[in-house]
Amino acid sequence: MALTICTRFTDEFQLFEELGKGAFSVVKRCLRISSGQEFAAKIINTKKLSARDHQKLEREARICRLLKHPNIVRLHDSISEEGFHYLLFDLVTGGELFEDIVAREYYSEADASHCIQQIVESVHHCHVNGIVHRDLKPENLLLASKLKGAAVKLADFGLAIEVQGDQQAWFGFAGTPGYLSPEVLRKDPYGKPVDMWACGVILYILLVGYPPFWDEDQHRLYQQIKAGAYDFPSPEWDTVTPDAKDLINKMLTINPAKRITTAEALKHPWICQRSTVASMMHRQETVECLKKFNARRKLKVTLTLSLSSANNKANTVTSPKANTVTSPKDTSLTPALVHTTPSIPPSTPSSLVHTTPSIPPSSSLVHTTPSIPPSTPSSSLVHTTPSIPSSTPSSSLAHTTPSIPPSTPSPSLVHNTPSIPSSTPSSSLVHNTPSIPSSTPSSSLVHTTPSIPSSTPSSSLVHTTPSIPPSTPSPSLVHTTPSIPPSSSLQEIIKVTEQLIESINNGDFEAYAKICDPGLTSFEPEALGNLVEGHDFHRFYFDNALSKGSKPVHTILLNPHVHLIAENAACIAYIRLSQYMDAGGMPRTMQSEETRVWHRREGKWQNIHFHRSGSPSVPSQ
Repeated sequence: MALTICTRFTDEFQLFEELGKGAFSVVKRCLRISSGQEFAAKIINTKKLSARDHQKLEREARICRLLKHPNIVRLHDSISEEGFHYLLFDLVTGGELFEDIVAREYYSEADASHCIQQIVESVHHCHVNGIVHRDLKPENLLLASKLKGAAVKLADFGLAIEVQGDQQAWFGFAGTPGYLSPEVLRKDPYGKPVDMWACGVILYILLVGYPPFWDEDQHRLYQQIKAGAYDFPSPEWDTVTPDAKDLINKMLTINPAKRITTAEALKHPWICQRSTVASMMHRQETVECLKKFNARRKLKVTLTLSLSSANNKANTVTSPKANTVTSPKDTSLTPALVHTTPSIPPSTPSSLVHTTPSIPPSSSLVHTTPSIPPSTPSSSLVHTTPSIPSSTPSSSLAHTTPSIPPSTPSPSLVHNTPSIPSSTPSSSLVHNTPSIPSSTPSSSLVHTTPSIPSSTPSSSLVHTTPSIPPSTPSPSLVHTTPSIPPSSSLQEIIKVTEQLIESINNGDFEAYAKICDPGLTSFEPEALGNLVEGHDFHRFYFDNALSKGSKPVHTILLNPHVHLIAENAACIAYIRLSQYMDAGGMPRTMQSEETRVWHRREGKWQNIHFHRSGSPSVPSQ
């Protein structure tokens, strides 16, 4: 008898543009044809999932269907068709909470109170329904829309577990390093209080823009967390009210039995009486810290996706299905989310000695009890070393085994889970070297990257979060002061970067388009925190602000650092200085920090992503 194949999704829904993607999955806007209702559809390839992986997927869907709360991203349907599974979520269009905060003109302690109230209310709903999230972090906090006052939405229940009442048991080592609770690190029985600990870490970041626990060494980081070794340093904490600090202290209580519960937190004066208790003073320094925190998270995820994409395309030579979804971790029920790793507090660039570490404290790890299938590609670790808090002594900067601060929320550390194919391809290490406290000596970067087997793609060091605008000034000369090791590939990257900038300065869109991939993605100030894809956004500047008749612009690339990510992928990071004459005939200089990701296709290097912060792309002339 012929087997009936389900085609309900194909029959009832229409797919539209891509909203986001992981290394092995894609989220697209979709429309229910009969009603016109929109959803975010996460599309998971199930062809390579084991029976246990399917059980995990079903458990996540079961948990998400159970949770119906205005501050939780709702799963409306779960549909299986041959080879694919479709998860239909609320269409959440407001982006990440932390990104919205940095775009606000005004942000106060009272705003932080309102944010944490919504987060705690979502966690309270989970706990009342016997669910422990286990992976609370900034990446999983979204906004329902871009409207002012939009609701905060908790997402991603990929690590969530079901518990009975106040049950405490060992459910496995799971979470993200900087947000792990002491009891999990001690491998003690745990339960709902682990979520309140993570809320304490998030609240700390909401108030000052950097995390309470940080160390380059994972062991020392965990020792800090187990000891509850955090403080409220001056001057940034001097303007925070005692009630806010009191709530943090109650959330970051080492003993889980004495830690504040969700119900108690919602009754805390700083939350329920915010209008009279929480300060209304604008916290500009917090916003500036969060900007750096967010920028490095964006760069990391872009590099991760770029590497995954390049690897998938390479694999299609032998396997036409190589770029499909194969990792259950990637099937976590997060609508249109890209997980990134944040950076830490603001500081001034300085000297740092780097060696490629084995596993940084905040790297994303998935440990399985059964061995990972031999066909699974090696996990890719993308490391971002954020800027260190200004209170960090300069002596602590002379290390040889640096790794990411615990605060960097990467996609989660998991032990004791079913067999899971690796969610990321070939082992590549990408380091983003941050700025360091002003107390340390002047800028100098010394790198010592240990040798890597020839079968593994080269480690990569990326030294700046931002990246270059495609739409910058007119005719110019481009000079560089390279400080890179001699290599034909490295020199090629510098040369093609110079050519690209020259095309921008000359207002030559045709030359620019030849060097940039049609699917070029970018983060730049003009895009107001949004990821821009394609050429149209940049073409506007070529057509309206750049022309061959414009006054000349002299561009210098300072300290370009090029590192090969793989045989056909590379990154370049540098400081860009642009000199020009303003409308009054006075010389002016603009500075931006820029990073470009290049991929070689058919022998030609093409720019697939750039990230820039600093001056506007077009000077006023």
